[in-house]
Amino acid sequence: MASKSTIIPLCLSLLFFQVSIAQFSYGGSPLQSPRGFRGDQESRQQCRFEHLATLEATHQQRSEAGFTEYYNTESRNEFHCAGVSVRRLVVESKGLVLPTYANAPKLVYIVQGQGVFGIALPGCPETFQSVRSPFEQQMASTSEAQSISQKLVDEHQKIHRFHQGDVIAVPAGVAHWLYNNGDSLVVAFTVTDTSNNANQLDPKRREFFLAGKPRSSWQRQLYSYQTEQISSNQNIFAGFSPDLLSEALGVSKQTVLRLQGLNDRRGAIVRVEHGLQALQPSFQAEPMREDQAQTYLPTKQLQPTRSESGGACGQQNGLDEIMCSFKLRKNINNPQSSDIFNPRGGRITRANSQNFPILNVIQMSATRTFLQNNALLTPHWTVNAHTVMYVTAGQGRIQVVDHRGRSVFNGELRQQQILLIPQNFVVAVKARREGFAWVSFKTNHNAIDSQISGKASILRALPVDVVANAYRLSREESRAVKFNRGDEMAVFAPRQERQQYADWQINEQ
Repeated sequence: MASKSTIIPLCLSLLFFQVSIAQFSYGGSPLQSPRGFRGDQESRQQCRFEHLATLEATHQQRSEAGFTEYYNTESRNEFHCAGVSVRRLVVESKGLVLPTYANAPKLVYIVQGQGVFGIALPGCPETFQSVRSPFEQQMASTSEAQSISQKLVDEHQKIHRFHQGDVIAVPAGVAHWLYNNGDSLVVAFTVTDTSNNANQLDPKRREFFLAGKPRSSWQRQLYSYQTEQISSNQNIFAGFSPDLLSEALGVSKQTVLRLQGLNDRRGAIVRVEHGLQALQPSFQAEPMREDQAQTYLPTKQLQPTRSESGGACGQQNGLDEIMCSFKLRKNINNPQSSDIFNPRGGRITRANSQNFPILNVIQMSATRTFLQNNALLTPHWTVNAHTVMYVTAGQGRIQVVDHRGRSVFNGELRQQQILLIPQNFVVAVKARREGFAWVSFKTNHNAIDSQISGKASILRALPVDVVANAYRLSREESRAVKFNRGDEMAVFAPRQERQQYADWQINEQ
């Protein structure tokens, strides 16, 4: 019989082996991205990124309890080549975003509001259970009371709360829903990475609805690229015959017709008139009452333990268990969780696979940057990812330079606008006087920025003589280039504000 001293190392070895396999499956090196451009040689040659442009929401699709805003990214070459698609959801109080899944992973950023969401991970247990109270069991017949299945009122996977500033990770092909249980609007911005290797269809965003009948009010002449969206959309049940569904689900044909939602006109966001009733643990334990309708019993957490059959690491210790235990949201608004902070400049907060492990699966990451008035984000490039900037507050000026040293964008961004910055293109950002805040969505789980100036920058990494000879500078000038901003990292406090901002103005001539 194995001793405890041999069992524990064996469990740890198996765990490390599983994690290593997971990292290997999704690309081990942080400088590599397991995604690539899909398409023929002609399409590849069209990705020149010569002129970037800001985009605003161009269309609003109403539902019963909110609306969806669309950005015309399909008409822009840079978004098509980067393989990303964006949406903006506005959900009213008591609004439920119907369960859906997509052909590619996505990140959801909560711009404002609070509520709950659920992600139905395949193969994971329903750890929240509701059973009948002792009073209800006494009122039931003896045979019914002895039936465990009839004692069960509801059972589902864990429900998660979300608040302003949360990033929610949704894997490809996984059903999810969202509900606004607050009094104010919920605004959510989503970025889908259609070029991710998890998508084996085509480089288009495809949403599969499990309920309802999404409305289609697109104008064909203006949005011909979204012909699939214009057609009469149905949920996935509508494509099956009622007889087959009736047999598969064990319900009547009348129920099947309701599931198919052929006459449902509420859209993708529906209103729950009396509030959503779901199992959620309360913060205060309440005494049991005879007239209590339900008792909420969240089951024990899934943990690697010694199984009853004598196994060393429990009955389930594979990748499915690791997936089920992943945290699904991370807040990047909290100033105390900032990764880079300058009291006179601003702060940067990152959500990547190092602090948000499920992003190893999603293969995306997000960064929130806040610049105080007239502060500067050092010129930099992202080594291994494209970047989608979504402005949440304020206004700022952006300059982007390509591999030929040409300016491909030189303009201002304001709230709710987006801009795509291609991989390796150099970008610099300067805030207006009211400050500037945005969220960057990147197409790599551990996106790496290479900074040009300041601490940990490329100039600091070069010897003084290399800088001097490369730029024909004196050693004194080279040291000034290397060290004049050497006491700050990434976020720079403003210097000579009026003159510096004047230099940023666009030359109309």
